[in-house]
Amino acid sequence: MTGALSSLRIVEIAGIGPTPFAAMWLADHGAQVVRIARPGAPQIFPLDRDVLDRGRDWLELDLKSPEGLGIARDLILRADALIEGMRPGVMERLGLGPEDFAENPRLVYGRMTGWGQTGPLAHSAGHDLTYLAITGALSAIGPADHPVPPLNLVGDFAAGSMYLVSGMLAAILAARETGRGQVVDAAITDGVAHLMAMISGLRANGLWRDQRQANLLDGGAPYYSCYPCACGGFLAIAAIEPQFWAELVRRLGLSEADLPDRADPANWAALRAILAARIATRSRDDWAAALEGTDACAAPVLSLDEAPRHPHNRARGAYSGTDPRPAPLMSAGLGALREGRRLAVEEARDLWR
Repeated sequence: MTGALSSLRIVEIAGIGPTPFAAMWLADHGAQVVRIARPGAPQIFPLDRDVLDRGRDWLELDLKSPEGLGIARDLILRADALIEGMRPGVMERLGLGPEDFAENPRLVYGRMTGWGQTGPLAHSAGHDLTYLAITGALSAIGPADHPVPPLNLVGDFAAGSMYLVSGMLAAILAARETGRGQVVDAAITDGVAHLMAMISGLRANGLWRDQRQANLLDGGAPYYSCYPCACGGFLAIAAIEPQFWAELVRRLGLSEADLPDRADPANWAALRAILAARIATRSRDDWAAALEGTDACAAPVLSLDEAPRHPHNRARGAYSGTDPRPAPLMSAGLGALREGRRLAVEEARDLWR
C-alpha cells in the first residue's frame, strides 16, 4: 500500500453523494477502504463506472440478516474508522451504532448527514439544495432576481465530504494518542455555515449587502465577473487588487484615467458596460492568449470537455483522461489509483486478520 494514509483501515457503508466522495478521498491517499453495499440497491445515476467508487473493494451484505450483520461487525471491529450516511437511528436499529463496538474503543465513527444527528429537521429528507437554503449561502448565490443551485459542490462535497474527512482525521489522530475513538457528527448545514465565516464577518462589519450581485465576490463588482466574448464563450476576470486591475485595463487596451472610479458602487453599471463592450470585440481564446500568464487575473471559462486539455491542467496532471487526479499532491506520493473489485464473502471474513 502507498500513500500517507496507507495504515488506515476504514469500512464504508454505501451511500450517495458526500459519503462515497469522502471514502474516495481517503482511498486516494492510500487508506484501505472496504465498501459494504446493500444487495440490489437502486442507483440515482445508472452508471457503468462511477469515479466516486474508485480505490476500494466492495461486497454486498444484507445487514438485516444474521450472516450479513455478523460479517459487517467483524470488519468494523478490525477497522480504525467507519463512514456511514444513514438517517439518524438507522445504524442503531441494525445493531451497528457507535455504542455497539465497545470491543474496539479506538473506532472513529464518521456520520454524514444533511441536517445532523440532532435538531428539529434531523429525521427529514433533504438534498444539497435544501441544506444550503437554511444557511444563508444559497440566498447569496446567483443573479439579482433569483438564487441559483451551485451544483452540489458547496454542500455535498465541500461542507459535507471534506468536513467529514477532516473531522475523522482529527479524531483518528486523537485516538492514536489516547486509545479512544469518538463520533464525528458531520452535518452539511453546519459545514456550510462554517464555510460562510468570511462572508459572515464582512456582513457583521457592514461590508457585505444581503443582496445578490451587489458585492465584491458575488458578481456585483464589474472587476470580478464573467463577460461574453465575440465567439459566444466567456472570459472570467478577477482583478481585485489595484495592481492587477491596472494590468487588466492596460491589456484590454483601455485607459484607467478614462474609466469611472471602480471604488464607488454607483459606477459599477457604467464600468461593466465599458468592459463588456471591449471584451465582446474578440473571441475567448484570443483574450486567453493575451491575458493568461499575466497579472491581469483573467482566464477563459472552459467547458467540462475542455478543462482536461488546458495546458496548465495537463502540466499538473490534474486529470487522468477525464477523471480528476487525487488532490492535493503529496511529496511522498499518493495512493495507487485502481478500480475496486467485488469481494466474496469468504474473502471479507479473512480481511485484516
